[in-house]
Amino acid sequence: MKQFVACVATALALIGAPVMAHAQADAASTAAAKELFDSMNYRALMTDMMRQMSQNITPTMRSTLEAAINSDKSLSAEQRKLALGKIDKQLPQITQAIAEFMNDPALVDEMLEQAVPVYARNFSADEIHQIAAFYRTPVGAKMLAVMPKLASESMRASQQVMLKRMDALMKKLLGALQN
Repeated sequence: MKQFVACVATALALIGAPVMAHAQADAASTAAAKELFDSMNYRALMTDMMRQMSQNITPTMRSTLEAAINSDKSLSAEQRKLALGKIDKQLPQITQAIAEFMNDPALVDEMLEQAVPVYARNFSADEIHQIAAFYRTPVGAKMLAVMPKLASESMRASQQVMLKRMDALMKKLLGALQN
């Protein structure tokens, strides 16, 4: 009986060993991810990105809404004019609400809280340390400095691509609904 208990205890210890090593690796990766985000000055970086994105909201929303209204063939010229007038009247309030949402410091904190485990699951502690080492190089520092601008410009460029395709998609969807 003592041998059986010893065998079960040994088996459980061996089964638990990889789990413990994995948990330690996760803890190490989590700690490394937190250090990485601190070294990247993540809060300031994301706050700046959100600020820039919220500044671009009005022209982006205006062009998207105008394109949707102008491509809606079911609207008369007068209805289009009225709809475009509503945009001018209501868009400032809408974009203000979106800007307040995007510029809430708690939003960045919550995003950071969610990002740490994502990095910890996808990178080992050593890999995260290598990424941090890159950000300490001149090119890495430049990458961090221009990242908000890159994100903003990339988002505007992507939206332009989407807008070009959106009209054709809407026509296709309306055609499918009418059949």
